[in-house]
Amino acid sequence: MLVVYYSSPSEYTHRFAAKLHHPVRRLPLLTKDEMPVVDEPFVLITPTYGAGPHRGSVPKQVIKFLNIKANRERLRGVIGAGNTNFGENYCRAADIVSAKCGVPVLYRFELLGMPGDAENVDKGLDELCQASAPHAT
Repeated sequence: MLVVYYSSPSEYTHRFAAKLHHPVRRLPLLTKDEMPVVDEPFVLITPTYGAGPHRGSVPKQVIKFLNIKANRERLRGVIGAGNTNFGENYCRAADIVSAKCGVPVLYRFELLGMPGDAENVDKGLDELCQASAPHAT
């Protein structure tokens, strides 16, 4: 399963995505850059910005990417990256994307991820691939 992700210059989400055994594709850092159109099913990893409910939790790059209809149609789930210091807003961006796009939140991890998080995500992605594979009759 393809994993599309946004990572700010802090590289936290990038370092987590690099640990995965699935193909990954990073969204551009700048909103002025052209967003890719993904031509296969994928899972999105998004960090959460801002600690308040009205502070733009979903990165603008993720919004621009998902505003492309073909990308929304191929989205199968979302994974949240966050900071537990945000309290009830921990991984809020994943919850927002999930609600707006009608896909499940598959996993949440803090900052760079804890030991075992990447392995758990890989396992879940493997299961998602198997569940969505066409079955022979």
